[in-house]
Amino acid sequence: MADRVITVMVVDDHPIWRDGVARDLSERGFEVRATAGDAPSAVRIARAVRPDVVLMDLNLGAGSGVDATREITAELAGTKVLVLSASGEHSDVLEAVKAGASGYLVKSASAEELVDAVGRTAAGDAVFTSGLAGLVLGEYRRMAAAPQETTAPRLSDRETEVLRLVAKGLTARQIADRLYLSHRTVENHVQSTLRKLQLHNRVELARYAIEHGLDADPRQ
Repeated sequence: MADRVITVMVVDDHPIWRDGVARDLSERGFEVRATAGDAPSAVRIARAVRPDVVLMDLNLGAGSGVDATREITAELAGTKVLVLSASGEHSDVLEAVKAGASGYLVKSASAEELVDAVGRTAAGDAVFTSGLAGLVLGEYRRMAAAPQETTAPRLSDRETEVLRLVAKGLTARQIADRLYLSHRTVENHVQSTLRKLQLHNRVELARYAIEHGLDADPRQ
């Protein structure tokens, strides 16, 4: 980034603050390509101007800065988001980082701290107001240490019923007779369940049902 001017976009719903930050950055050698006062405009304009850094407020008049951050970082790989917010609440910081923000400054930061943070963000650093970096690091360590829960695919009641009978060893014809369904309907349920569970055959279906306790009839 040292060999060219860093481009910036400023997003804030307070015009005086927004214009003041844009002016300060321009005077320090940054190219402020655009400003925006709400989340939808921020996303739309960012797509058009593709700045190196978006300086993002969280509490916007229309929409959420977190939502805008999520959309911008998902769509524009070359654009980083640095949050500049009046809030230092831990929940706000973590939510912004999880949405893709590269850093988080509170608005009490000095002009020098802001200029330094924008430059470092453009260079790929994670920049946080003093005390907040430890919070984020601690949260990610906690998440890494926590047992990972896997969310089971959602099966319909009928798919679960068919799966239970597959685990008992019944053929599609026998299941159709038991549930008063057509053979084709049973096959459709089996194929749908295979897709949802990302399995390949009835043997794997039966193993899945047994491992998850679905081979027992709940009515017994």
